[in-house]
Amino acid sequence: MSLSQSDPFRDPALVNQDDAIVTVWSDIGCPWATLALQTLSARAGERGVTLLVDHRAFPLELFNERPTPKAIIDMEVTAIAGLRPELGWQDWSGPESEYPVSTTPAMAAVQAAKDPSVGGLPASDQLDAALRRAYYEQSQCISVHARILRVAQTCPLVAVSALDAALQRGAGLADVFSQWGMARDLPVQGSPHFFVGGRYAEHNPGVTYHWTAPPGTGFPRLDEYDPAWADEVLDLIETSQVHGTTK
Repeated sequence: MSLSQSDPFRDPALVNQDDAIVTVWSDIGCPWATLALQTLSARAGERGVTLLVDHRAFPLELFNERPTPKAIIDMEVTAIAGLRPELGWQDWSGPESEYPVSTTPAMAAVQAAKDPSVGGLPASDQLDAALRRAYYEQSQCISVHARILRVAQTCPLVAVSALDAALQRGAGLADVFSQWGMARDLPVQGSPHFFVGGRYAEHNPGVTYHWTAPPGTGFPRLDEYDPAWADEVLDLIETSQVHGTTK
């Protein structure tokens, strides 16, 4: 969806002001967000496009004032993975007692990793992707500090000791709460919502789905997934990289 060059899409609180950077508002525990990010990353790799993502937290548990129900996540994962098995997702296979009741600590780590001493935006994006793999593919409890650091050790761009020290100081958590507050006032529709400068904004791109009945009695049905949206985003990024368009 193309946008005008007017506000609010020039608001740095909403979108990174570098047009070569994708801003994504999402929750790590949202399967739809993870589908979109994996789609974009895979397509960028196929095209040889350097992808840089500025992750902003859209913490569902804070909006909804409860943990995201495992039953809903399980059904959404099944619906998505059944249509896109190449994602490599698995049903939760860990003990029920280790299921992550909160993704806020993981999202705080992603925010903390943005600090140059930890690795900056590239490290933040690498850590976000690794935490999602740990959750959706390996059934790891990404609520726990030690597990987050263990995942970070698989990320070459992340300075793990610096991340550990930052998290012990509380870095990242204030950012999650601040972004939660901003998302309520900004035109962020949910998780995920993608922005590229003032030219692109899309909530849950490429997805056509519905619930057969309200959650609790019905099931999510993924009617169609069109990954062509990723090429639209990457075309914009390539143009910006060539022309160096930063506001």
